[in-house]
Amino acid sequence: MNRIQADAVTRRFPGGAGITGIDLHVASGQIHALVGLNGAGKTTLMRVLLGMLRPDQGTVTVNGRPLASADWSRVGHLVETPLAYGELDGRANLVLAARLHGASRIQALRMAEAVMAELNLTGYAGVRARRMSLGNRQRLGVAAALQHDPQVIVLDEPTNALDPAGVILLREALLRRAAAGAAILVSSHHLDEVARIAHRITVINAGRVIGALDPHGVDIERSFFALVHDDDTHRSLT
Repeated sequence: MNRIQADAVTRRFPGGAGITGIDLHVASGQIHALVGLNGAGKTTLMRVLLGMLRPDQGTVTVNGRPLASADWSRVGHLVETPLAYGELDGRANLVLAARLHGASRIQALRMAEAVMAELNLTGYAGVRARRMSLGNRQRLGVAAALQHDPQVIVLDEPTNALDPAGVILLREALLRRAAAGAAILVSSHHLDEVARIAHRITVINAGRVIGALDPHGVDIERSFFALVHDDDTHRSLT
């Protein structure tokens, strides 16, 4: 089942930036990586898929339902910066996020304790978010996106500011959720990291899908830059 399905999606901004004619499908049990240079359109696409931006053209469905009627309680996401209230501690932020996804207070407390243990955040349960390091705030945002066991997970550059231990914890958390049937879309500029976990890798450049990479390829970085270079050259000649 395609839990995320985008067909011919376009969203343009004044000045020409945005995305054009994108097709993207993410199935249950699949980790689908979206890679591209800065400004390629990865974040814009994710915001459209999550209903944060309305597409100018094309259609998007989440869990088989159009954006206007999607069940967002079954979706977890982290786009751009983690949403954390600076005056609340780690536990309170996670409980609030779980409640917003429909959990009861008791359920939310259980979810928060479980995900803090999973991502090694228990030591920061009582620390206000504004006093956390950038890396720990990022882990807190990831925890909020994952704790309610969503069927659809969308993460924009989730390894930003994470130390190597945090990257490994995130990798393992995503692999567990994919094995349990979640559909996961993750953007990253760390090609070697996404190659470790991705079932599919889509390359986006100048707001368009320009190809795919083999996660098991010998030199994935060379293949990526060759795709982007060829696309840039082709566009400069047309």
